[in-house]
Amino acid sequence: MVIKPKIRGFICTNAHPVGCEAHVNEQIAYVKAHKQADKKPKNVLVIGASTGYGLASRITAAFGNDAKTLGIFFEKPPTERKTGSAGWYNTAAFQKAADKAGIWSKNINGDAFSHEIKAKAIETIKAELGDIDLVVYSLASPRRTDPDTGEIYSSTLKPIGQSVTTKNLNTSKRIIDEVSVEAANDEEIQGTIDVMGGADWELWINALQQAGVLANGFKSVAYTYIGKELTWPIYGKATIGKAKEDLDRAASAINDATASINGAAHVTSLNAVVTQASSAIPIMPLYISAMFKVMKADGNYEGCIEQIQNLFIENIYSETPRLDEQNRYRQNYKELEDSVQQRITDVWNTVDTDTIDELTDYIGYHQEFLQLFGFGIDGVDYDADLNPEVMINHLD
Repeated sequence: MVIKPKIRGFICTNAHPVGCEAHVNEQIAYVKAHKQADKKPKNVLVIGASTGYGLASRITAAFGNDAKTLGIFFEKPPTERKTGSAGWYNTAAFQKAADKAGIWSKNINGDAFSHEIKAKAIETIKAELGDIDLVVYSLASPRRTDPDTGEIYSSTLKPIGQSVTTKNLNTSKRIIDEVSVEAANDEEIQGTIDVMGGADWELWINALQQAGVLANGFKSVAYTYIGKELTWPIYGKATIGKAKEDLDRAASAINDATASINGAAHVTSLNAVVTQASSAIPIMPLYISAMFKVMKADGNYEGCIEQIQNLFIENIYSETPRLDEQNRYRQNYKELEDSVQQRITDVWNTVDTDTIDELTDYIGYHQEFLQLFGFGIDGVDYDADLNPEVMINHLD
């Protein structure tokens, strides 16, 4: 099978196994080439381990810190006629590299929201690790099934209070236009909190604590994006923002519940990056393209692996972490500098369809989008006839 990208709107419906492997190996090489924190985790559970910041966390833990990692994800395996999901191929590449390096790692493919997958993870930890000293919570899903009631919650990307009309980069047509989004109702706000808030993070920590598999002094992080004025109408001050506020509540609750074993849970504010999720959020393609232009010119742009590499050093395993007033780790400080935000705003206010490539780095944005799925990676032969059926060992 010759695999070319199949893009529909903000979705790529296939993935390239060799490209995904090359992309994972690039991240591994980055981590191995850079300094690590003096303190290191030993046994790491990554919930949402197959893409984006979760994958970067697993790579940093394993290849930067020699930690054993248990990865939880929900990915589609390949068939003879269809490619697997990018996260499937990413995990296959990670496992291949870990096996070669002699680093212990195991994988669980299934619904992380379910009691079943939590029980499977605990069983594996008890049998092979003993306990966990770092829990990374990095799930991104549009829906969540309540493990007790069976109720299905759905998230929405809507403002709160009033509808919003804002500038937008239409990636399908490659034009600057406007997008209008109606205000969310109370049910939609609550549904978004139920999916993207801190409830499941709490359930994971509670289950692990009750099973006695959290190490004394364990750490846990959950990832968020806060942003500034440009993105607040449809992000920070919108339904997603309410869900992210619930992460702060959950962090506080986790700290209280695990005080007896000196647990430390922190929400972590990270930079905006290109993900399939962010590509679906109105305004984010334009904002990120403008941000790329500004931060790359300054030489301080950081993608997923650079952010997480520095997070381990500067915050999680630092004696002097950078905390904000909500007790979050601040890893987004470079993006949110006033001078950076002002220049991004200047681009935002002046760019039109004719000046997309001049004023923004949409080319770089699109390149990173393709790379999420293993396309556009240097050195990969995209005309090669491949077998898409790359398998990984996983517990399901």
